[in-house]
Amino acid sequence: MAKQMDYHTIQEVFSRFQASEPEPKGELHHSNVFTLVVAVALSAQATDIGVNKATAALFEIADTPQKMLNLGHDGLVEHIKTIGLYRQKAKNVIKLSQILVDEYAGQVPSSRAALVSLPGVGRKTANVVLNMWFHQPAQAVDTHIFRVGNRTGLAPGKDVSAVERAIEDNVPAEFQQHAHHWLILHGRYICVARKPKCGACIIRDLCPFEEKTQ
Repeated sequence: MAKQMDYHTIQEVFSRFQASEPEPKGELHHSNVFTLVVAVALSAQATDIGVNKATAALFEIADTPQKMLNLGHDGLVEHIKTIGLYRQKAKNVIKLSQILVDEYAGQVPSSRAALVSLPGVGRKTANVVLNMWFHQPAQAVDTHIFRVGNRTGLAPGKDVSAVERAIEDNVPAEFQQHAHHWLILHGRYICVARKPKCGACIIRDLCPFEEKTQ
């Protein structure tokens, strides 16, 4: 774990991220906030590419909680059976759809507490939805962000909660909205786990990681 980067270095890091990708986007396909919730819930222990393949046809016929209920558990399973843990995920999606219909008039709530009360929706999923749809500076820490935060010192922490707090506490306000997307994309494509692509890294000179590759 690298020590916490200082303010001015963090500011320079995110200035470079911003210059390279001013409006970073999540890679899960969705058409509305409900399909975003479902896509993120399905993405646990699965790849975005795999989820997108599975949901392409699903979201054409079930893009609201009521339509998902109409499809039913077995119908949903047929669409998502290529995704890991699909049976439990199907149960959760049907349950959360029923709750949204019964308690929220078919609308997805915009508070973290309400979101995490839904089956299959944890803090990370809630933060993704709050950030991407409701434009809150919520930080969804996945394995990529955890690795980048600790390797670079941008947001070191012993667990995902500590890394989330480190981002919120140390990243300048003007970068908070897009911080988690910049970090996810950097971890997914450049600062990868086994052999980081340091030669292609735009923050190489600012990063304290000692085992840099060419």
